[in-house]
Amino acid sequence: MSRELVAHNRPRFDQLHPIVYGAAVGLVAWFALAAWLLFDRQSDIGLPLAMVSLFLLIAVLLPWLMSLIWKKHGMPDQGHFDKTSFHDWRAGDFAVWGSKLRSTHAAIDALLPFAAVAFGLTALGIVFLIANAAS
Repeated sequence: MSRELVAHNRPRFDQLHPIVYGAAVGLVAWFALAAWLLFDRQSDIGLPLAMVSLFLLIAVLLPWLMSLIWKKHGMPDQGHFDKTSFHDWRAGDFAVWGSKLRSTHAAIDALLPFAAVAFGLTALGIVFLIANAAS
């Protein structure tokens, strides 16, 4: 363990690692699956669930398509980000508006809203099912 207050020679990244994007997609899929499994108990809920699922699909599909376009038409002097391992990315810093942040903290900040919504909806759905069964 180093005694330096500032870690030197730590790589700095300006993009999230693809694993973080994959985790975000997984949490969005968890949200949609929990919504369909836990709240599809009435006949009039199908259309709102379909609309929420469509919005979530668009929210996942648009950034993915933009990343494909960026990779295909990127500047020739830019390196390919896919070559960096997650371990190396996690040990580095993440550039944020002229400042820096630990990469693990940046990943947590990016994934926390998705996790809160997915796990919160699952907990609400379980409570809803228990309350419905008790009445």
